[in-house]
Amino acid sequence: MKEKHTIIIKVTNHPGVLAKISGLLAQRGYNIESAIAAPTENPDVYKISVVVEEDDRGIQQITKQLNKVVDTIKVTDISHKNNYVVREYLIIKVKVNNENRSDVFELMQVFSAKALDVDSDYIMMELAGTQRKISRIIKLLKPYGIEEYVRSGEFAMSE
Repeated sequence: MKEKHTIIIKVTNHPGVLAKISGLLAQRGYNIESAIAAPTENPDVYKISVVVEEDDRGIQQITKQLNKVVDTIKVTDISHKNNYVVREYLIIKVKVNNENRSDVFELMQVFSAKALDVDSDYIMMELAGTQRKISRIIKLLKPYGIEEYVRSGEFAMSE
């Protein structure tokens, strides 16, 4: 049965590493739902978080293939372990007017969203949380009119 897996790949910081990894997965027919590459505390090492929906056999294949990439230091499938915190990040711009502004601020408070910019006709906010939490606030803000949003995809860290 296919399930969502977050795979963390520690790699050496060289140009084209993310392209190698995404190309490798695409060549083998795996679809990447999200990918985030970011520096770590060591400037020579990057962490790439890749989210794929696959069965256990597919995940084993992906892990084996990723371990063969020259720049790979470590590959970890964290999807079935309890000692990881998985989050997404959202920046969203929502239309507001005098009638609904307080409703939008109330939703922000419920979801612990932080205002980044407030104007007479919109509120821009940020929020970090689980994929479910991010999806819920987007759903609840749609009736007000979402002008734009950027969603990071999942990333993780061990507890």
